[in-house]
Amino acid sequence: MNIKSKIPNFITLLNLLSGCIALVFVARNRFDIAFFFVCLGIFFDFFDGFFARLFKVQSPLGVQLDSLADMVTSGAVPGFVMFQLIFKYQNEGISVFDDFFPTNHILPLAGFLITLGSCYRLAKFNIDTRQTNSFIGLPTPANALFILSIPLIIDSTTFLGLKEFLSNPYFLMAISAFSAYILNAEIPLFSLKMKNFSWETHKIQVLFLLFSLILLFSLKILGLPLVILLYVLLSVIQNKMDQ
Repeated sequence: MNIKSKIPNFITLLNLLSGCIALVFVARNRFDIAFFFVCLGIFFDFFDGFFARLFKVQSPLGVQLDSLADMVTSGAVPGFVMFQLIFKYQNEGISVFDDFFPTNHILPLAGFLITLGSCYRLAKFNIDTRQTNSFIGLPTPANALFILSIPLIIDSTTFLGLKEFLSNPYFLMAISAFSAYILNAEIPLFSLKMKNFSWETHKIQVLFLLFSLILLFSLKILGLPLVILLYVLLSVIQNKMDQ
């Protein structure tokens, strides 16, 4: 048995396991621990492909397995997080597990638009030959980090106005709809994979990494959604310059 060929798939399964653990903590409203396990899953998601290329053992099975694992870690988890957030701020003091589940509690299901959008994107990605060196639409890991940063910002921010804004259930539903859209939008986004150190070839990537570090070090968790938005904005600017 070729052990090398199994290593990338094993790492992919660690991504899936991380997503499953994150779901458990989302159910307990421990969004901080869920965030950690999603980050861990994304870490595994990066290195399964790295080792597959290193060992030259890429396979159709690995491609499908990768998407199925991402569906949990970067699809089901952020959708469940948004469901919990909308439910929490729409129905203060009521448990999602209460026997009485009135009609107006259906609105939190809008959070699962993120999961549906992620599923569609992952299925489309597997058959889209245009996304070999770049992306079209926001990658699911980036979207997951964006969504999971929201409850952490709500809990950590000292700005009352920002907290009230982010905890508005209708704003959260709008974010869910926007998330499903940007995942599948026909917007080319640059890849962070750099094959050389040429400034002319990779200046957008270098500028993005530089500004990202500044935002994360200065704003901490608040800087994370800004990094994702910066990624989309710089990609749009690059597309306009290339036209």
